Amino acid sequence: MINIKRAKEELKNAIEAYLWKDAYGNYEIPVIRQRPILLIGPPGVGKTQIMEQVAKECKIGLVAYTITHHTRQSAVGLPRIEKRNYGEKEYPVTEYTMSEIVGAVYDKMEVTGLKEGILFIDEINCVSETLAPTMLQFLQAKTFGTHRIPEGWLIVAAGNPPEYNKSVREFDVVTLDRIRRMDIVPDFSVWKEYAYQENMHPAVLAYLNIKPQNFCKIETTVDGRRFVTPRGWEDLSRLLLVYEKIGKKVDREVVVQYLQYPEIAKDFANYLLIYEKYQKDYQVEEILSGQIKETVYDKISRAAFDERLSLTGLLLSRLGTVFGEVLMQEEVMGRLMKILRGFRETEEEDGARRVNSLTDQVNRDWEGLRKQEILSKKEDLIYRRILKKLEAYQQVIYRQERKDADNVWEMLQEEFGKDSDAFEDGFSRAGRMLECGFDFMEAAFGDSQEMVIWITELNTNPSCVQFLREYVCERYYEYNRKLMQNMSL
Repeated sequence: MINIKRAKEELKNAIEAYLWKDAYGNYEIPVIRQRPILLIGPPGVGKTQIMEQVAKECKIGLVAYTITHHTRQSAVGLPRIEKRNYGEKEYPVTEYTMSEIVGAVYDKMEVTGLKEGILFIDEINCVSETLAPTMLQFLQAKTFGTHRIPEGWLIVAAGNPPEYNKSVREFDVVTLDRIRRMDIVPDFSVWKEYAYQENMHPAVLAYLNIKPQNFCKIETTVDGRRFVTPRGWEDLSRLLLVYEKIGKKVDREVVVQYLQYPEIAKDFANYLLIYEKYQKDYQVEEILSGQIKETVYDKISRAAFDERLSLTGLLLSRLGTVFGEVLMQEEVMGRLMKILRGFRETEEEDGARRVNSLTDQVNRDWEGLRKQEILSKKEDLIYRRILKKLEAYQQVIYRQERKDADNVWEMLQEEFGKDSDAFEDGFSRAGRMLECGFDFMEAAFGDSQEMVIWITELNTNPSCVQFLREYVCERYYEYNRKLMQNMSL
């Protein structure tokens, strides 16, 4: 049994190994020995999602199908009669048109230009009676009907264990002996890392930190199935974030549409009401700016543990957002500096044209990656921000009517310097917010359990971890040392 993070690592390792070529350009592991990978785990645990992540990170193509949506004809192709000569006689024989699924792989290769990739088949162990032999042939021989999957395309399949789906079919030993099977179990600590990266709603994270047992639960009762999955929490989180922007409320009736476990849905809906109250009672921005009223300390000293934990979560969520924005801006500035260096590497006398050429090249690179469908959401946002900066520089050039290359270069240095100063101010402001956060935590909680949670979450949130690699916070290291010492006792 492994968690989804380990499964993702194993997938990436398998891709690297399967696509490794020798000095003659042949795959070190022959295609026949490149075992298909089968992911078995409960619904909503993230099997499909890691496929998208792995394909983008490995910069390969991805074709995904939910096989229960297909018939034997779409998988194998339609029969047609052709004539063949055997000996000296002509005979009618049955052939099949190309499988829709195999055709989709070739289409993806043509559109993206990527010759290697993943063919992902979901719900593979829930196929119909007529399609089951085709799926077994697919896993054993890497073919759909008479059509083979192109070389360089790896097969990954996923399915649910029988306790979650009555339609599940068990694979025979012959098939199992030809695949790599990974059994995946839900793991809240791993999902929490992902949740921080995806900026999920802080109420979801705060609630699950308090009640991690409600992260993933699937039960069969006399009244039917009751379940809550990681997918349900993520989708609900997206809705909460948007509803806040458009001024809508999420109540119990909305929550139960995502968390189809009535008791948990009711519990979380009640928590949302309390969470909103905490947001009003404790002004997070004031705390992180060092402007704390004595009434806040008085209130938190009388608060229950859940309330204290929720406030800690509110502070951490705000810091994570601020750190993430600072780090994003740092990445943009670093890449922008490299791009602007290209200005001095051309002999074009017109400075405005040089900047236009640089902007056009960035645009082409961006469009190329988007066409290949290997651009992550973060990378896409970085490109958009770089292009926005370059377009702003172009506007200054046209407004000041600069053309001479030296004059334009001087202007670029000035504008980049202003942006660099703004970034440094933002970085320093984020550091002060962290220090104010420590001031509050020490004054309100001291070395209590809340401080342990504060340090632990700073070590979990990727944005916090990366920021603290660059910003020297003595108290962070001091409390970390204490935490490590207590763990070793």
